[in-house]
Amino acid sequence: MKSLPKIGTTGQIEFTVEPKHAIEFATDGMPAVLSTPNLIGVLEKIAREALAPCLEPGERSVGSDIELRHFAPTPVGRHVTCTARVIHAEGNSVTFQIEARDDVELIARGMHKRAIIQVEKFARHVSRKTR
Repeated sequence: MKSLPKIGTTGQIEFTVEPKHAIEFATDGMPAVLSTPNLIGVLEKIAREALAPCLEPGERSVGSDIELRHFAPTPVGRHVTCTARVIHAEGNSVTFQIEARDDVELIARGMHKRAIIQVEKFARHVSRKTR
């Protein structure tokens, strides 16, 4: 790693909820709303992108832990802003506070940890599992 990210380093992304982001079971009167797995994917992506400038060639960050409370629905068509802010960095581990807001309210909040890995070493480990 070139350097540990500074506490407070922030990544942010905005998107509009589309049908592809919605729950699979929006039938029989159940509204189409942003699914938790899709929200987690966006939050992980912005944390990964926030770390990218700190990495050496041949390094990547991978998710190692996530705790998320998703406490409000967001219907298809609404705008969402997701934020990941570094709150701790030590060794090869970086912890983020993550949150998401739609046009109306805070919809989710939690913590996400990412581990810095060497791609070559990681690929060897994966290769052993695919033989």
